[in-house]
Amino acid sequence: MSEGRVRPGDCRTMAEVRGGVDRLDEQIVALLAERFRYMDAAARIKLDREAVRDEARKAEVIGNAKRIALSEGAPAAAVAELYERLVEASIAYEFERFDERPR
Repeated sequence: MSEGRVRPGDCRTMAEVRGGVDRLDEQIVALLAERFRYMDAAARIKLDREAVRDEARKAEVIGNAKRIALSEGAPAAAVAELYERLVEASIAYEFERFDERPR
């Protein structure tokens, strides 16, 4: 067991599989919340609204995710698609936070 879950290769029941997925989802959502707190910081730090969308940085983040996926044995195309959505959601969130700043 690792962090309250059975490793995937050791699962013998669907309850173990589902338990492992549920534990991972708890960690993933906690990490996503932390990632969005970095978007709060970015919205606070950036000087102008045009700086919120940075296509070069978006490409870099997605490329990094694909590279890591490949090294971890995950499907790179699926990870890239998830990261495309995550980055776009992050940009939308950052725009909202930027627009809420006091003027």
